[in-house]
Amino acid sequence: MLFIPNIIWSKNRPINYDTTEENKILLLFERVGQVCCTFSVLIFNDFNITSFSIWTLWLIISFLLMILYEICWIRYFINEHTEYNFYRSFYGIPIPLTSLPVIAFLLLGIYGKVIWLIASAIILGIGHLGIHIQHLKRIK
Repeated sequence: MLFIPNIIWSKNRPINYDTTEENKILLLFERVGQVCCTFSVLIFNDFNITSFSIWTLWLIISFLLMILYEICWIRYFINEHTEYNFYRSFYGIPIPLTSLPVIAFLLLGIYGKVIWLIASAIILGIGHLGIHIQHLKRIK
């Protein structure tokens, strides 16, 4: 759910998308967060449903956020590939292609009680959100 749209995006970036002025510290946070989130999800098996309880709502909400994330990608791909379309909000959710996966990873970490994923999602959020907020400010 996460990687396929990003691979497609790498060939369909917004028109005039420029990464040369991205903050290098935020970029480091983003990359470290991406790697750590990926490894945390692959290494730990605490994310499987063992029995349904109120705690399972964390997992359900995380999954629903990822569905919204996919819908936002579809919206981007069927429209003109501009930074405006890439960053525009989705029913009040700011920069959804950036914020939704970060929140989903955070909630998945809470559900699985995996501190490594929670910490990784926070690191990812600092970098990923920081970079894309800079891009959003630049186009406004």
